[in-house]
Amino acid sequence: MDEQMVSERVRQKLQDVNTAAQNYLSPVQDHVNFTLQQAYFKCAYDCFDRRRSQQEIGNCVENCSVPVVSAQQRVENEMAKFQERLSRALMVCQDKFDAAKLQQAKTSALNDLESCVQQTTEDGIKMLPLLAERLKSSFSINN
Repeated sequence: MDEQMVSERVRQKLQDVNTAAQNYLSPVQDHVNFTLQQAYFKCAYDCFDRRRSQQEIGNCVENCSVPVVSAQQRVENEMAKFQERLSRALMVCQDKFDAAKLQQAKTSALNDLESCVQQTTEDGIKMLPLLAERLKSSFSINN
């Protein structure tokens, strides 16, 4: 088995995680990008009243942005934690591969690396529905 083939399969596994993340999180992104953004623009529109000062209008618009900004931050934080866990697990795979190359044949080490990456990505994909449900719940999104 050649290193380039394994590298390509590893890239494909990582792409599978990205695709799964997009699929599981699309209702959440839709909620943030459309429902909350729409509410923000409606709220901000109502802030523009000739009886208000520029300062009052600015404060009003800023207050309107709080729900959408905090929702975006929550999604970004959850995804950052997910990516960090995945990266740490993949580093362990790489460390095991580096150690195995010194002790055994390269082909065996590559097989072990691929197996480790396979397990790591499967575990990551299994976590995505839980992450998506946690976010949906926090935003009160009903499927």
